[in-house]
Amino acid sequence: MTHPYIPNAEPAVRAEMLAAIGVTSVEDFYVDIPAALRLDRPLDLPAPMASEHELVRHMRGLLDRNTDTTEALSFLGGGCYPHHVPAVCDEVNARSEFLTAYAGEPYEDHGRFQALFEYVSMMGELLEMDVVNVPTYDGFQAAGTALRMAARYTGRSKVLVTGAIGPDKLSKLRDFLSPDIAITPIPVAANGEAGEFVVDDTIAAVYVESPNFYGVVETRIAEIAELAHAHGALLVVSADPISLGVLAPPATLGADIVCGDIQSLGMHQSYGGGHAGYIATQDIHALVAEFPSRLFGIAPTAVPGEYGFGDVYYDRTSFALREEGKEWVGTAASLWGITAGVYLALMGPTGMREIGDTILARTRYAMDALAAVPGVRVPHADAIHFREFAIEVADSAALLSGLRARGIYGGVPLDATTLLVCVTERHAKDDIDALVRAVREVQG
Repeated sequence: MTHPYIPNAEPAVRAEMLAAIGVTSVEDFYVDIPAALRLDRPLDLPAPMASEHELVRHMRGLLDRNTDTTEALSFLGGGCYPHHVPAVCDEVNARSEFLTAYAGEPYEDHGRFQALFEYVSMMGELLEMDVVNVPTYDGFQAAGTALRMAARYTGRSKVLVTGAIGPDKLSKLRDFLSPDIAITPIPVAANGEAGEFVVDDTIAAVYVESPNFYGVVETRIAEIAELAHAHGALLVVSADPISLGVLAPPATLGADIVCGDIQSLGMHQSYGGGHAGYIATQDIHALVAEFPSRLFGIAPTAVPGEYGFGDVYYDRTSFALREEGKEWVGTAASLWGITAGVYLALMGPTGMREIGDTILARTRYAMDALAAVPGVRVPHADAIHFREFAIEVADSAALLSGLRARGIYGGVPLDATTLLVCVTERHAKDDIDALVRAVREVQG
């Protein structure tokens, strides 16, 4: 039927559009979604609410069912982490001139371009890279885009991806790279790092993470870089920036593209929100040309001594090229870039080193303490871990249930016997000791 407020809803117009695309119905757009996940009936919606007050009361009731990780003792991680958020981060990102996901335009910038330039400058210093993008949606998109950049740069269509990657992220990479880029997994070695693999002249990129999904720090990045480069492939490394006060930036070990999520830099855990992705390279023109997202720089203005901030190499984006763009660029997560910039400016090099040392130490303390509990095994115990580690028990569901009964969220279940435990600077020694005591009680 024709909708009075939706353009092109008229049946003949819709049919003409479908014919131009080469499909017979709108349903053809959804063939990749498994039938079991599709709803073949109208939505079962409740009756509309009669007033704003009724709606507010309903929403407050729903929100009251949530348990915030600041209200409970939580060791949940797996991609979204309970780091401390300094009050100034919330104060600055709530300012009206910044409060939008978009990067902005010159006529209404009011300092947003400069704030984002400062963010990418500090990230470049932290990563020891020349070029850093305005944030993408999240680290998942950043990884997918980094691999597509590598494929375009090399003209190849195969990538090797670490097996020590979260299943959700791997699923998203498969979606993002399909159908023209094939993924081959890299096995996980006994120490939790990347195992042995073969690179040939068909591979566009090798992708590893450090720390990886199990919290293990990769110590073979330089070796992997040499192996990739020997066959004309690029090395793409995903790194959490909060670890780079104590871990060597991947660029210094041979990484060509570094990417990741900046949630750890001043963003709350927010029921799936509070994420943004970064991508970084050296100032190599052919590689910078493959960035689909916006890049901000600084330039002198017509007034001596004054400078302006704005887009760099704008004509490579889909804003300029439209359907000829290498990837689509639209809604961004630029507000979180400003937030991360505030965090980095507040912490400085000394603060980043101190927080990294703290997380390393508390992670190792928790690993050793839990390994001493009967019935608990810590795999890859000799490897360097940052923030996360796995434990193996007889029944992970039973352990988590017992911990929840004691007001503790003990970790993310990976399978019937394995949990992923997260420890950050927010976890005091007493918190870790409380977890260990509770695990000992539940284990019996």
